[in-house]
This record gives sequence, C-alpha cells and structure tokens, in this order.
Amino acid sequence: VQLQASGGGLVQAGGSLRLSCAASGFTLDYYAIGWFRQAPGKEREGVSCISSSGKTRIHEDSVKGRFTISRNNAKNTVYLQMNSLKPEDTAVYYCATTYYHGSYCGALADEYDYWGQGTQVTVSS
Repeated sequence: VQLQASGGGLVQAGGSLRLSCAASGFTLDYYAIGWFRQAPGKEREGVSCISSSGKTRIHEDSVKGRFTISRNNAKNTVYLQMNSLKPEDTAVYYCATTYYHGSYCGALADEYDYWGQGTQVTVSS
C-alpha cells in the first residue's frame, strides 16, 4: 500500500493549487481518504476527508468554501483543489487512507493507517 502526494509548490496569496494523492498497490474503491497538514512548530491537523463512496466530504472550518476534496476511483487518485490560498495555509500536506467501505470518513489522524510522504505548499503574502 503506497500513497504518493504531489502538486504542492509556491503560490501567491489568492492563488490556487491542486494536490493529488495517487494510490498504488491497492484500489481506493473501499478506502476513505483524508488530507492533513502540518505547519512548522504546529501539530498535524485535519483538512478534508472523503468517504469511499464519495457521498461524505468534510472540510475543516478554516478551509470551507476554498478547498474541495474529490476522488476519481478509475484513476485511483484523490484530489484537493485549493483556491483563494492564504499564507496561513502554508504547510506540508499529507494524504492518508484507511479501509472503510461506506459513507464515513474521519477527521483524526489516528483513524488512518497508511500515509503518503507529504508535499510542501507555500503561500506568499
């Protein structure tokens, strides 16, 4: 089971990035996916999650209306579209997954078993 996060980079405030989380070694169909981030000196926090069915999508309050999580099971990939980026969004972003076939996704890191390596997002003011 491997997850590969990509799509990070340097962007000005107000700009957009799309992160991808590609799975290999397994199919994502029955797995919930979460995106987390960790800024320097801060604890890892949940950003968004999507259930295996795609019916449940949760976004943390600070990113609601700006970030959108989606999945394409045919491509075995989950995306995080990030618009109207702010300097406080600067962090390493991680995707994580756990087996759960249904309409639930968790907001806590402890609920996930497999993690990608992280991709750096830097938003300049």
